[in-house]
Amino acid sequence: MSSSSPSGSGGDLSERRGIPAAKFIQDVETYLSQSSLDSNSALAFHQERLQQYKVVEMKLLAQQRDLQVYFPPPLCRLAKIPDIEKCLEVVGTLEARKGTGEALLADFEVSEGIYSRACIEDTDSVCLWLGANVMLEYSCEEATALLKNNLENAKASLEVLVADLQFLRDQVTVTQVTIARIYNYDVQQRRVKQVAPTAITAADS
Repeated sequence: MSSSSPSGSGGDLSERRGIPAAKFIQDVETYLSQSSLDSNSALAFHQERLQQYKVVEMKLLAQQRDLQVYFPPPLCRLAKIPDIEKCLEVVGTLEARKGTGEALLADFEVSEGIYSRACIEDTDSVCLWLGANVMLEYSCEEATALLKNNLENAKASLEVLVADLQFLRDQVTVTQVTIARIYNYDVQQRRVKQVAPTAITAADS
């Protein structure tokens, strides 16, 4: 978001990860005077800022959805929390069966709504989808370590996104209140200007 704030609006704005904070305007008349703006210009600025917040919100929501929504192979990626958790569960099951002499009969998802059945003997390795149709083979221990690390990173990223969204929604609320206050001030000033000539005419008569 590169749009700068009008001068006199309270100096440099703080921000969170590139998202500028919205400053609450206590006194609209003072704000307009210090900013050398009229009501229309101030409304245009804050409405533009509101639209910028909305665009950023859509991008953050898309990133949050990417982390939380499961996709079947080959669309799955080891950056999505549900995908990672499913992989950890499978690897854990394979390791638990190791050395028991029992084959594992499993139905696995080939693509959305399409399943195949496999008989899995004792195995020391698994293949993981890394994204972009790339698959690599790892030992069960390496796969578990990689998945746990990816899961930790994905959850940390999700926490940051949730905090960003909360901060952004607060700025949207402040901006909406500011727009309403400037609009109401403008309406009030227009009424005052309409009443003044009427009062003068009545006094002259």
